[in-house]
Amino acid sequence: VQLQASGGGLVQPGGSLRLSCAASISIFSINAMGWYRQAPGKQRELVASITSGGNTNYADSVKGRFTISRYNAKNTVYLQMNSLKPGDTAVYYCNAVMQFRDFWGQGTLVTVSS
Repeated sequence: VQLQASGGGLVQPGGSLRLSCAASISIFSINAMGWYRQAPGKQRELVASITSGGNTNYADSVKGRFTISRYNAKNTVYLQMNSLKPGDTAVYYCNAVMQFRDFWGQGTLVTVSS
């Protein structure tokens, strides 16, 4: 599975960004997809995930601000990020879990700064 992430950039505090992760195969065959992030000097952490059945899970730090969704026809998962904070600054990675294997896309940098 190849994953192509896009949508990162520089945004002011309080702003919004939408990340996209396009998969090379039908996402119906992928058990779960998600977004992780890694800030400088910190470990990679789960931000949000969505299963093939549509169940979602969010880190406490982003609940109410971020929304993960999937567009099956485009084999794409989105992460809508609102009310961004400087603490959200990180490299964001797309992840897919299929048949007990993890697949990763390249990272996309999100910088929240005035």
